[in-house]
Amino acid sequence: MIKKLKSIFLTVGMMSLVLAPSLALAPAASAAVNIGGSLCQGTNIDVTANGNQNCNTGASRDQLQSLLGTVINLFSIVVGVLAVVMIIVGGLRYITSGGDSGKVGSAKTTIIYALVGLVIVAFAQLIVHYVLGQAQAVINGGGGA
Repeated sequence: MIKKLKSIFLTVGMMSLVLAPSLALAPAASAAVNIGGSLCQGTNIDVTANGNQNCNTGASRDQLQSLLGTVINLFSIVVGVLAVVMIIVGGLRYITSGGDSGKVGSAKTTIIYALVGLVIVAFAQLIVHYVLGQAQAVINGGGGA
């Protein structure tokens, strides 16, 4: 059991090390990129950037980001609630195991996997919100940081 626990922590640690470089700040050279303005110019077939009066000012972009954020938050809430329910189920199985080593091991495994699921959901929320924030900053022409 200790071996499995070490394996799980090692896996989560390695995943953190692999994902850490992706959370680094964007290089300063990308600060001059204005994707939103370029896209707006393209919709008007205007390369001079003077005729952007009819361009959408970002309402649909904001709606899409809001919808995406809502879907991700809803999914995370559902997974989080399921993980908490599984922790409770594992606790009840542990209490009612009656000292049977097989049932105790099964209950501990359930609790450990549910806790790992909660940690993964929390990290996923952080990563998704960071990526959405960076994407919004790039679209608005603010660079990456």
